[in-house]
Amino acid sequence: MIERAEQGQSDRAWPTIGGAGFESDEALAARAASDADAFAELYRRYAEPIRRYCSLRLRDWWVVEDVTSEIFVQALERLHATSVVNVRPWLFTIAHHRCTDRYRRHRTELDLDQGLGLISDATGPEATAVFNSEVERLRWAIAGLKPDQAHVIELRLCGLDGPEIRQVLHRSRAWVDTTQYRALKRLRELLDVESSTEEQQ
Repeated sequence: MIERAEQGQSDRAWPTIGGAGFESDEALAARAASDADAFAELYRRYAEPIRRYCSLRLRDWWVVEDVTSEIFVQALERLHATSVVNVRPWLFTIAHHRCTDRYRRHRTELDLDQGLGLISDATGPEATAVFNSEVERLRWAIAGLKPDQAHVIELRLCGLDGPEIRQVLHRSRAWVDTTQYRALKRLRELLDVESSTEEQQ
């Protein structure tokens, strides 16, 4: 899982869509303010990745659903007043700020027990148990990171690349690269310690 985050890839977060007739996110955004169908398509493409990100930051599932709705309402409002060049990092920027506001307002402790929102490809109970165990280990490790490091890893897990993370967090390339490097190093250390502890028991 760490290697996947390090590469900035997500197997399930962003479906590969292309070919003739495919309308880009930016083209949809340009029409979405006055075209309900265009906005509905943007929502269809991004509702689950945004919800997954919110689930990393917030405690309760109903808060996640509430904030996800708020994000898309705010996005629609902004589309009436601005044009969007890069839709994905733009939406995650809104999500980042909405989650931060809700987190501060309710003084909710970061709780990863709601899950990373990852979807298991496992088909049997044994494979599912192994997958869930790995996700739980990663949740525990992320909780041990500094907040800035956790934010970078959370965005990586949701499929954003380096430039997109820089745009969401308003940070420099050097800051994102350094923070990601330190976060991944710390994750490995935490996971290695946990593995060693389990072997000794």
